[in-house]
Amino acid sequence: MKIKANEFTLEGKTVIVLGGSSGLGFATAQAAAQDGANVVIVSGNQNRIDEALTFLPENCSGSAVDLSKEENIKDFFASVTPFDHLVYTAGENLTLHTINETNIDEARTFFNLRYWGAFAAVKYAVRKIKAGGSINLTGGTASPRPGAGWGIAASICAAMEGFTRAMAVELAPVRVNLVAPGVVKTNLWNSLSEEDRNNLYTGLGESLPVKRVGVASDIAQAFLYTMKQQYGTGQVIYVDGGSVLV
Repeated sequence: MKIKANEFTLEGKTVIVLGGSSGLGFATAQAAAQDGANVVIVSGNQNRIDEALTFLPENCSGSAVDLSKEENIKDFFASVTPFDHLVYTAGENLTLHTINETNIDEARTFFNLRYWGAFAAVKYAVRKIKAGGSINLTGGTASPRPGAGWGIAASICAAMEGFTRAMAVELAPVRVNLVAPGVVKTNLWNSLSEEDRNNLYTGLGESLPVKRVGVASDIAQAFLYTMKQQYGTGQVIYVDGGSVLV
């Protein structure tokens, strides 16, 4: 079988990254743009979008959308032209509590952006995805490898894995996959004190087979793979330095 020269590239493709102004989303936007994609970054903060665009090529653009509200997501996708790949990385800073410390009403809000935002994005984006395109979601290792205080995070990650598999069946032939990062150095951990954050990075990094925690570009490469490959769907790809093994 002859493989076309552009079969495994994002050259000329349009990629929409929800949560693309910082962290994993921004790193993925940069990597996709470097591979030749036209990238649209979306987040709720216009100032962050404007700053992020200064580090992206001129053919990239951005939109400010509150991704915690379904109507906003619906309106955004109604306004876009058909595109190739959706990446959803939006999420607020993590707060870890044991079950006895957890305020359940407050805990429910963590699902708004991480789960229901992704759900709404898939619902309204899929009708605009071109043939051969893909949906790429974000989970985490808290589902297979939780610790004390990770009850909500583990629940969201597990829900995202189930949602990914269900959508891979329901929306076929659109490919739907999920990237599950381990601990990565991003602003996701800014709710921790600097001392606690550094202790987390150092202590966990030393325990991993690769002897370090991740950086955003590690995860971006996984998203590039899920977009560019053409055969895998319904898959959960752990990019965690081996944390689920130790």
